Amino acid sequence: MNENNKANSSGYPLLPMRGLSVFPGMLINFDVIRPKSVAALSCALETTRMIFIVAQRDITKEVPEESDLYTIGTICRVKQLLRIPGTEGVRVLVEGLKRARIKRFEVKEDFYFADVAVVEDSDAKYSSAKAEALIRQCLSLFDDYAHLFGALPPELMTKIADSDKPGYVADFIAQNIYMKPEKKQALLEELAPLHRVQLLNRFLAREIAVLSIEQDLAERTHDQMSKSQKEFFLREQLKLIQAELGDFDDSTEDFHEYRKKIYSLKLSEEITEKLLKEVSRLSKQPLGSSESAVIRNYLDTCLELPWNKKTAECIDIVKARKILDEDHFGLDKVKGRIIEYLAVKQLAPNLKGTVLCLVGPPGTGKTSIAMSVAKATNRKFTRISLGGVHDEAEIRGHRKTYVGAMPGRIIAGLEQAKSSNPLMLLDEIDKLSSDYRGDPAAALLEALDFEQNHSFRDHYIEIPFNLSDTMFITTANTTETIPRALLDRMEVIELSSYTDEEKLEIAKRHLLPKQRKKHGLSAVQLKLSDDAIRELITLFTRESGVRNLERELASVCRKAARMIADGECKTVKLKAGMLETLLGPAKFKPDVLAPADEIGLVRGLAWTSAGGTVLDVEASVLDGSGNLELTGNLGDVMKESARAAVTYIRSRTEVLGIAHDFYKTKDIHIHFPEGAIPKDGPSAGITICMAVISALTGTPVRRDVAMTGEISLRGRVMPIGGLREKTMAALRSGIKTVIIPLENEKDLQEIDQTVRAALNFVVTDHIDKVLDVALNRRIDFSVKNDAAENTDSPIIDTKTPVCSSNLRQ
Repeated sequence: MNENNKANSSGYPLLPMRGLSVFPGMLINFDVIRPKSVAALSCALETTRMIFIVAQRDITKEVPEESDLYTIGTICRVKQLLRIPGTEGVRVLVEGLKRARIKRFEVKEDFYFADVAVVEDSDAKYSSAKAEALIRQCLSLFDDYAHLFGALPPELMTKIADSDKPGYVADFIAQNIYMKPEKKQALLEELAPLHRVQLLNRFLAREIAVLSIEQDLAERTHDQMSKSQKEFFLREQLKLIQAELGDFDDSTEDFHEYRKKIYSLKLSEEITEKLLKEVSRLSKQPLGSSESAVIRNYLDTCLELPWNKKTAECIDIVKARKILDEDHFGLDKVKGRIIEYLAVKQLAPNLKGTVLCLVGPPGTGKTSIAMSVAKATNRKFTRISLGGVHDEAEIRGHRKTYVGAMPGRIIAGLEQAKSSNPLMLLDEIDKLSSDYRGDPAAALLEALDFEQNHSFRDHYIEIPFNLSDTMFITTANTTETIPRALLDRMEVIELSSYTDEEKLEIAKRHLLPKQRKKHGLSAVQLKLSDDAIRELITLFTRESGVRNLERELASVCRKAARMIADGECKTVKLKAGMLETLLGPAKFKPDVLAPADEIGLVRGLAWTSAGGTVLDVEASVLDGSGNLELTGNLGDVMKESARAAVTYIRSRTEVLGIAHDFYKTKDIHIHFPEGAIPKDGPSAGITICMAVISALTGTPVRRDVAMTGEISLRGRVMPIGGLREKTMAALRSGIKTVIIPLENEKDLQEIDQTVRAALNFVVTDHIDKVLDVALNRRIDFSVKNDAAENTDSPIIDTKTPVCSSNLRQ
């Protein structure tokens, strides 16, 4: 900088601007809100009315520092300042005087202050012809810009039309057009007037190109809208004219399209006539009526149904068996039933559909096997969740006269499947409920009965639809809550709990590869030994299915992925005993037998919707007045079983060696641990009876024996349900001998071979016959009641052929 500029250095209050630059020789007004900026203006008014205005680099900065400001700004004179009512801000009119560069920046208490040095335009000489050409080009571009922008006053052009100063022309135009703040700052910092005009010309050419594109797009949009509006008005006028004349042309609107679709479906005469009548009603509806929207929705729904669309069903037994075996391990009964269905289908192609009900604990693969069946038979798959459904209209739909009416879930499932022969999964059918709006289970009776579902009528579509080609599969955790009439229409296939060995195979073949892929791991990066998986099954999960096992495997994969990503190791190989380092302490202790036989403690077997479990029964006898105390959150049926057991014991006091008046002199307390869990059912009858006999006689009960069976007043042992789940629970708990009712002997064939090989089964029809098995003493039956005539009781050891033996000496 020359000496003159140094002499012109002086200090002024500094006003930082966001997105705005002031050029020399220009008048501009703007609002000021920030307190420091208002203070700087007040200081300028109190002194020389001079202020230095400079733009911010970042307009979002509320409190800028020196690095946030450009170095070149404009020295301005404050011409006018007005307070904005209701705010702390002001509106100011300033006149730009000269460009200046910041020499020193200072932050005072109330405002910013800067020492600046004036910078003059470069005095380089240019030919007058070149300057005139650049000015003309600039004025021409500015004129084009003004025409395209459309919001600039016409007097702007007259103010610079006769000017021959390129610097003034550039500053004037830059101040009065829209341009990005950094571009305006670049023009402000350019000290060579001709270079400034050249730079402005480039900026103007760019803005003109952008504005041209915007205008072209706006014109196209306007033309399209005008055309659409014109067509709309013409159509509406045509409708009104036809309405006045009473002449309804079928070609108007898309009525003929509806008719064309209806005829192309080749439906029955009844259905075709119904749909055509609806089209005729639609054509006669007044303009804009709500009824026309209802009819259109109805026609669209009916025409979108897969009336004549089917998938070619695969009846290749070998291929189907391969698909089922690849997707699932075990589940032989379900697979066998599907193979039988396909075999019959080969011989009788016109075989009607079937309804299978898969019943089993959660996590045993009911839903996923249904998906595999659809894949194996080449049917479309659609799933309907029935859990919590309590409105009959959810199944059969609403009448279309209701606002917001829609078809039921069955018709909606067919529409989703786009096929009239899909596999439809009705999930959680045992969790249907009913209220004042009807019983949804009753609405399913027609759909699941193949003698009448060939003409299933949904309340919404009101025309029959053939469901006989649909294959229905339902799932449930128990059949107890399914209405008998509905259950009668289904073929029940029970899925038992998985044994530990089955879980091991499922984990190795399906769950672990799936989770490794999901977490981006290869088989080399994560390996689990068989013993590690067994430990995971035994110590970290306790369930009938494999859901929690899959969650624990996912947790192992996450831990392994973290270790590999952190660089701790390249591969993770887990063996037995290493899981606790990843998953923490074991969630379950291994099931072990009690250290010694105890008096009054008997192990019973119970069934829950989540599988079988071992249920301990404790009995204690105290001196008292004959009170019977029952605790453990018991239901009415279980309480009645306890009373029946006590009555039986009173009838056998002489044989058992018990005081005949114990019911007067002793208080009996029967307790079921885990009192927070509700318990009910008759199958704990013989367990309660054995616990009370043990407490009254002081005889310990064998700790390796578990039992289940309903008891009568005369000591008869009656059949129970859920034997498979109960025996698996016994095996997990280390039980060696299981006492079951004689009538459940036939159910032993359904029990897993691993369980049958590990347990000894004792079957009986009377409790007298198993007292010696459960108690650690022999009972003298020389004194007998009429109720105990038979004394032979077969003991079944599944490791050897079934044989009979006498339980007495």
